[in-house]
Amino acid sequence: MTDAPGPGAARTFLGLPRRRPAAFPRSAAAATADATLRGNLTHATHTIRAKRAAAVAELPDWDRLRAAGAAVKDDTLRHLDRYLEQLEAAVTAAGGHVHWAVDAAEANAIVTRLVRDTGADEVVKVKSMATQEIGLNEALAAAGISAYETDLAELIVQLGDDLPSHILVPAIHRNRGEIRDIFRDRMGDRGRPAPAGLGDRPAELAEAARLHLREKFLGARVGISGANFMVAETGTMVVLESEGNGRMCLTLPETLISVVGIEKVVPTWRDLEVFLQLLPRSSTAERMNPYTSTWTGPSEGDGPRDFHLVLLDNGRTDTLSDQVGRQALRCIRCSACLNVCPVYERAGGHAYGSAYPGPIGAILTPQLRGTASALDASLPYASTLCGACYEVCPVAIDIPEVLVHLRTRVAEGGAYTVRGTKTVVRPAKGHAAERAAMRAARWTMEHPRAYGAALRATTGTRRLHPRRLPGPGRAWSATRELPPVPRESFRAWWKRTRGEGS
Repeated sequence: MTDAPGPGAARTFLGLPRRRPAAFPRSAAAATADATLRGNLTHATHTIRAKRAAAVAELPDWDRLRAAGAAVKDDTLRHLDRYLEQLEAAVTAAGGHVHWAVDAAEANAIVTRLVRDTGADEVVKVKSMATQEIGLNEALAAAGISAYETDLAELIVQLGDDLPSHILVPAIHRNRGEIRDIFRDRMGDRGRPAPAGLGDRPAELAEAARLHLREKFLGARVGISGANFMVAETGTMVVLESEGNGRMCLTLPETLISVVGIEKVVPTWRDLEVFLQLLPRSSTAERMNPYTSTWTGPSEGDGPRDFHLVLLDNGRTDTLSDQVGRQALRCIRCSACLNVCPVYERAGGHAYGSAYPGPIGAILTPQLRGTASALDASLPYASTLCGACYEVCPVAIDIPEVLVHLRTRVAEGGAYTVRGTKTVVRPAKGHAAERAAMRAARWTMEHPRAYGAALRATTGTRRLHPRRLPGPGRAWSATRELPPVPRESFRAWWKRTRGEGS
């Protein structure tokens, strides 16, 4: 077991700068070769998806509730400017302070300045994907400020010098034995020894985390959070969590800073009620969320004395301008799409190279960051287009539709706007053999006689067809076999059973 790091060393691993990950195909190839990872993911995702299905089945009007959630989100996005101005006015009237951040750098600078103004060199955090998106922990570490994650799974990831791999369960790729070893090696600090005799029972692990975090909660002067929703009519922030750590972060510190994406606003409390039914059942398979915290500015003698809201754009305005892609902004971060995705189940979350893994990350990340890089251009292809993600999405995001839309943008290239800057993307040429095959297929399908002849030739030689492709095609068939050719084509079957003129 390694020695426990002191306060100075803590800042090193709590905010370690990380190398930019590889494009999805390369990362996924490495992940799928990890048998332990695949076993952890399969067990966890199958368990969560089964519980979610049972919870959703209890509601006879789930489809109507889902449609209502989508409608509220779409209406909000159409009038986002109006609702954000209403939100700002309400937060300010309640005694809070609103800051606008156009990108990650500006958001990090604002939060760093606010923390420095308090004189604190430590902050406690309740899980916030927006702060992961902008790399806030690393920015704070560079300024000499340690950020401590308090969600159990986030704590596991942070102590393990790791990255989250799931929206709801960031440490889903870790098993109990791995978590025990992380706690033993990295949990001790400030002169307190690490829990050397710790076992791998969940109760023991939870108790070790509880004791570790208690000192952080009681000593922190600054708390940093995200928000699941923001109610425009009252300026109220809403955080849903299931461990109680959020309640501690939101009430004990003297100063509370919330970093929230601009798409998280909802118009009214009545609209919020829809999502308080959709989110728990879709994420944790619970009828009601265990801890739902709401606050409207600071309150004398109750909670933080100062409240700051940082409204984050970071590519969201540009995404909003895309009529097809904007539906990704409906997302309420439930993670249901990850738990049913066959690609995520095998590749894991790290392969996506983003704070947003899985199907939603495959459409959200390229829009927030642009598809100019090989990493982000590869994400729309990280899908089989099976449609399972759309079926479980509580706000009916048609993820396959957006994936195809983004693939078209990558393939065609051209110029488009990313965060206010025009970016020129070169068309994706693909392999020469693939291009030749596509040209031949196009010509054949444009000529009915040639198409019919090709079908007859294919079925007539079906016994001679290989199960795997030769030459350049090996890259495709290395992990899959060609489907067997049927005895007759659909056209031939139709002609035989329905007649020539049918």
